[in-house]
Amino acid sequence: MTTPDVGTDDEADVTIRCQDNASVGVTFCDRFSFDADSVHYAVELQAPGLTARVNEVVAWIWDSDLTIFLDELAADYRGWAGERSWHTHDRDLTVSAVFRSGGHVGLTWAVRPWPQAAGGWGASVTTWLEAGEQMTSLAAEVRAFLAEGHQ
Repeated sequence: MTTPDVGTDDEADVTIRCQDNASVGVTFCDRFSFDADSVHYAVELQAPGLTARVNEVVAWIWDSDLTIFLDELAADYRGWAGERSWHTHDRDLTVSAVFRSGGHVGLTWAVRPWPQAAGGWGASVTTWLEAGEQMTSLAAEVRAFLAEGHQ
């Protein structure tokens, strides 16, 4: 389930909580933009014993959009076979999706800053959401978070 959180600067964060274990989650926060071509934001992963953060994920206007990927998953609420995935241009954020019986989507959120650097690190968590309403809500909240006018 997603929950909009309000930060101290009146910026809306988006937090995705796993319906199977609410202590597992992903937060999109600290959005900013230098120009009209990109949006920068942080992604935080939380799970028992794990806290990981990538400070500057970049969404480019010419790149494949995360919201399009989430919209497609929401539209296929009856399910699909195999795994679908999306990643940022720099591959510092990757999202993989699988469908399981009972109408649930498993989203594995993986962060890996500086993926080309030797000795880098990576972390991932999986959130389970309902394929219909929760996925549609998630897509809308991420779209609002990444929208140019939202600050």
